[in-house]
Amino acid sequence: MNIARSELILGGQKSGKSRRAEALAAQWLQQGADHQALLLATASAHDEEMRARIARHQADRRARVPQLMTVHAPRNLARALQRYGDARTLVVVDCLTVWLTNWLMPLTGKEEQKPAQTQDWSAQKALFFEVLEHSPGPIVLVGNEIGLGVIPMGREVREFVDALGLLNQRAAAACARVTLMAAGLPLTLKGQP
Repeated sequence: MNIARSELILGGQKSGKSRRAEALAAQWLQQGADHQALLLATASAHDEEMRARIARHQADRRARVPQLMTVHAPRNLARALQRYGDARTLVVVDCLTVWLTNWLMPLTGKEEQKPAQTQDWSAQKALFFEVLEHSPGPIVLVGNEIGLGVIPMGREVREFVDALGLLNQRAAAACARVTLMAAGLPLTLKGQP
């Protein structure tokens, strides 16, 4: 497995997306003593189950890749990439799906704030892809592919699935490699494996 300048890793829940990203980070760290790896985590703990899930993920990551640092970046990924992106640092963004959720379906959002949130999201997304294009070091994006199932019944959920599909398409176009994970197995959709 070689490290691309940028890679999008897509898949369903528990498909092996994060494990692949961690393996790339571990491989990057082994390439030189001056190499660093950083995970930009987008998830926030809003309830006890999510707190336990995040703690479990953190413990698992520490066991697999102890040198992988973590920074919480639930909404402003562009600023975080600008701040931490470096030619010697591999940055993992985990995950784009939760980042989109934080913008379009925030748990604390009010209905009257939605038009402003959508406008802010458009600006944030544009800035993110601009920063991604000019990032000096390797970037690994992790996201869910949720558009393979039945069409959701609710308008908001359909809009979210559409927005995620468009976000994934834009990320795929921007990345040098795109990998689809299924049952822990990688399938290269774009670029060299």
